[in-house]
Amino acid sequence: MLKNCKSAQERWGGVSTLIDRWLEERRDVLVEFCALGDINDFDSKNTVHREKLKAFCEILVDYTSAGHFEIYDQLVQEGKELQDSQGLEIANGLLETIDTITEMILDFNDKYLETDDLKTLAADLSQLGESLEARLAAEDQMIEVLHTAHSKKVMNKA
Repeated sequence: MLKNCKSAQERWGGVSTLIDRWLEERRDVLVEFCALGDINDFDSKNTVHREKLKAFCEILVDYTSAGHFEIYDQLVQEGKELQDSQGLEIANGLLETIDTITEMILDFNDKYLETDDLKTLAADLSQLGESLEARLAAEDQMIEVLHTAHSKKVMNKA
């Protein structure tokens, strides 16, 4: 996942400062996720484990929120301004997938900020990892569809 994140940043990093920051935050989410994955036995009394989990939840929610309240809106607005109905139709389908995964992310966050019981954390992290992979793929596809379409239209107007 981290390799794919870098690849996405290389392809779309110049789109805007906002997307650059968001892709950097995505990388940070994946780094924190991997750090949690390195823990073999989660101990709720271990303050290091709790702090790593808390830091991960915070950055995960920040990343998720930025996508919903900044990035996706910006991409959709660009699609509307350039009358890219095909790109917008694809983006709407991708947003449905992303919304479903957002609910899972928020449930994960709520669960682990409210409990000291970390017995199911490893299994939940595994499921979250699969969902994050699907989410990142959907986000990448949305950026590709809308940005590529917009770049071509902007070049044709020049």
